[in-house]
Amino acid sequence: MPSPTQLAKKIAKSPTIAMNDKAKQLAAEGHSVIGLAGGEPDFDTPPHIVDAAMKALRDGETRYAAPSKGIRPLLEAIAAKTEQDNGVRLDPMSDIIVTPGGKLALFLVLQAMIDPGDEVLIPAPYWVSYPSITTMVGGVPVSVETTGADNYRLQLDHLREFITPRTKAITINSPCNPTGHMLSSAEIEAVATLALEHDLYIISDEIYEKLNFDGRPAVSLASIPEIADRVVIINGMSKAYAMTGWRLGWIAGPTELVSVAGKFNSQTATSAATFTQHAAVAALTGPQDCVEMMRQSYEERRNFMVQAFNDIPNMSSPDIEGAFYAFPKVNKTGKTSEEVANIILDEAVVVGVPGSAFGVTKDAHIRFSFAEDFGKLKEAVERIRKIADKLA
Repeated sequence: MPSPTQLAKKIAKSPTIAMNDKAKQLAAEGHSVIGLAGGEPDFDTPPHIVDAAMKALRDGETRYAAPSKGIRPLLEAIAAKTEQDNGVRLDPMSDIIVTPGGKLALFLVLQAMIDPGDEVLIPAPYWVSYPSITTMVGGVPVSVETTGADNYRLQLDHLREFITPRTKAITINSPCNPTGHMLSSAEIEAVATLALEHDLYIISDEIYEKLNFDGRPAVSLASIPEIADRVVIINGMSKAYAMTGWRLGWIAGPTELVSVAGKFNSQTATSAATFTQHAAVAALTGPQDCVEMMRQSYEERRNFMVQAFNDIPNMSSPDIEGAFYAFPKVNKTGKTSEEVANIILDEAVVVGVPGSAFGVTKDAHIRFSFAEDFGKLKEAVERIRKIADKLA
């Protein structure tokens, strides 16, 4: 029997999905498990968005989308949102592609910009899928590990150490999954300088842009004039609008690159589901108070989680500036993050994701989502507190 390709053998199942599946399995077996491994809002999709989808279905919007890059009302809504929120002006018909989810958007962008052997800098901690998707398109992911000692700040001189003649792009996620870190003005300048010095693309993953805390603005790298022509935005509906299952993302950026990505889109997904695109129009153009309500709720949970982890002996949590994840560290331990995650799972029956999945090798971090019921969060922290001595 033929065997899978060597490339296929390099690709593992997403660690966050694997841990989330494990939590569901334990719960199905009757364990009192608290699963905080996933990255999914615990809110239902707002009713006016669901109503728009239902209307589209009743109106017969069940055929292939035309054009395949996205229905015009959605392309125009994305362009208007990007100009209003981010200060970035786009041509809706040439600079945007709607995709079935953000992962495919990232895949199509990398497929369009990467030749076999080209390298992509990926600051760590990073979202778990960045390296795998880079590998899937024939690229070489290059992890640039930062540290919690300076709140995972990007340093220009440190980034320069990883540049080679094959470096083609750098991937940036702000607010960041898993740390919640948001780019400072100094970091934005560092990324811009690096890109101009070495003629790099910048992939700007802005999926958590609306989930920012303490009044910090989320700045799109595409809004910086000097680098605007080399920035590709990845965004979508999943996090801000509680639409993870709707699978709706988009690519926005330089016309030539978006056009190439569009060719790959037409030969793979063809298009995102038409009725979900109508729902996205309602989300982007309708009332935004639902987004602010969810953001405020996450901020309240952030406040609790940071304080709670800092109160546990031998654990600490830096500030969380955005998104909905805590990334606490066990301060004094000879154990790896996988070992710590397994102890917490076995002893506290709380499921998190080890920091190694996010490219962290120097410390024992665990990522916990706080997009969960407050009562479960309090119970999870209390369980971890009771077994904290076993983590040392």
